[in-house]
Amino acid sequence: MKPSLKPKNPCFSSGPCAKRPGWTLEALKDAAVGRSHRSKIGKAKLAEVIERSKKVLGIPQDYVLGIVPASDTGAIEMVLWSMLGERAVDVFCWESFGSAWSSDCKNQLKLKDLRVFKADYGKIPDLTQADWTRDVVFTWNGTTSGARVPNADWIPADRQGLAICDATSAVFAMNVSWEKLDVVTWSWQKVLGGEAAHGMLALSPRAVERLEKFSPDRPLPKIFQMSKGGKIMSGIFEGETINTVSMLCVEDALDGLKWAESIGGLPALLARSEGNLKAIEEWVGRSSWAAFLAEDQALRSSTSICLKIVDPAYVALPAEAQAKHAKSIVSMLDKEGAAFDIGSYRDAPAGIRVWGGATVETSDIQLLLPWLDWAYGEVKAAF
Repeated sequence: MKPSLKPKNPCFSSGPCAKRPGWTLEALKDAAVGRSHRSKIGKAKLAEVIERSKKVLGIPQDYVLGIVPASDTGAIEMVLWSMLGERAVDVFCWESFGSAWSSDCKNQLKLKDLRVFKADYGKIPDLTQADWTRDVVFTWNGTTSGARVPNADWIPADRQGLAICDATSAVFAMNVSWEKLDVVTWSWQKVLGGEAAHGMLALSPRAVERLEKFSPDRPLPKIFQMSKGGKIMSGIFEGETINTVSMLCVEDALDGLKWAESIGGLPALLARSEGNLKAIEEWVGRSSWAAFLAEDQALRSSTSICLKIVDPAYVALPAEAQAKHAKSIVSMLDKEGAAFDIGSYRDAPAGIRVWGGATVETSDIQLLLPWLDWAYGEVKAAF
C-alpha cells in the first residue's frame, strides 16, 4: 500500500546534499555580503572556516588547510597538475571520479610512468598492489559506487611517495586517517550540506615540501599555482583565497561547522552517518528486490549508499528496460515529494542512490524505505 507518512526532509541528493536539521536562511544573516573577501572581516571569516574545520576533523597541527576554487574537483586538479611528475604514479579507481583523475593523469598530464588499478562499481581494487616508492592517488569513498576503502592500514608510515586522497564524500562522515595521507581534498557541499563552488585542500609537511622543491614541466593556470619562488603561497592556507569567494557560501560553511560542534563534533557526525547506513542495511536484509551495489559490508559507504535491483523478474529484462524502470522509481518518488534526487549517477549501473551523510536524519531514512517498496511494486506491475 502507498505509505501515508513522508520524510520531513525528502532531500537525499549526493551533492549538493541536505542542509543540517533546522537550517533556514536566517543562518546566513551575519554573512559579509557586499564586503571584499580581502577585507578584515572577509579574511577573518575565511580563516575561521579553516580553523574550525581543522578542529572538528582533528587535522594534525603541522598540516596546512586552505580554501580553493571549484569545489573538490578544483582542489584535486590543483594537486594533480602542481605536484605530480616528480616520481612515478599509481592511481586506484572504482567509480566515475577516480576514473576521471586517472584519465587526467594519462591523457592531460601524460605522465610517463603511470599505473592504473581499476575495479567495477561496488568493488575496489587490490590495494596491496600500491607501490609506495611512487605517488598514489585514490578516492577514500566512491561517491558514485557506494564503495569505500575499509581503513588506511595499506598505507605505510614510511612511504616515499605521497598519498593523495579525494575524500569529498568521506570527510566529516568517516574515520579518515590523516597521518597516513599527504593530500586530502573535499568540498563544502557534501557531509555538512554547505553550498557549492569552493573546495578544501589539506597538505602534510611532505606535500608542502613537494610544492616547494618540485617544478612541473607544464604551464599552470593562476588558480592552480600554490608556490612561488620555491616557497608555498602561505596566504592560501590562512584565508587569502586565490579567487573571489561567495561570502554567503562562507557563512553557510561556518553554520555547518558550528552545528557539528554543537552536536558533539566528529564522533557525533560519524555516528549519524553510520546510523543511516544501518537503517538501510536492516531494510535490505528484509527486502526481496533491493541489495547493496557494494556487496562486501567492510567496503560499504555510509554516505553515498548505492542500491541495485536484484529481483529475478527485473534482472531478466534487457539493460535498456532495467534503466527505464529504475528511472521510473526515481521519478515517481520525486513527484510524490517523498524523495528527491535518488537516481544512480549517470555513469553508474541503474539503481538507487541515497545520501546518508550526517545532515540526514535517520528518521527520514526510515520513512523513505516504505516508499521505495511501494514505488518498486508500482513499477514491477508494468513489467
